[in-house]
Amino acid sequence: MEVEITIFYNDARSAKAVAEAVSPDNFKAPSGLYVKTEKKNNSVWTYIKCNRGLQTFIATIDDLLFSISTAEKTLKAARKIE
Repeated sequence: MEVEITIFYNDARSAKAVAEAVSPDNFKAPSGLYVKTEKKNNSVWTYIKCNRGLQTFIATIDDLLFSISTAEKTLKAARKIE
């Protein structure tokens, strides 16, 4: 199973911050699971390939979206402080 997920932002700075916040996942994937996240212009693009079953595939997507949501909330809070 594989999926590409693209999330668009209003500016490249936000996309970069979110991509950097979740990109460590690129290096922690166990055998049979591949995750790559990168900033592309004003978007964050993620590719997931999973050979470990549907549960792992769904859990990986859920973890990614949760991490992105957390990064967005942190970015929003940091901008209020600036």
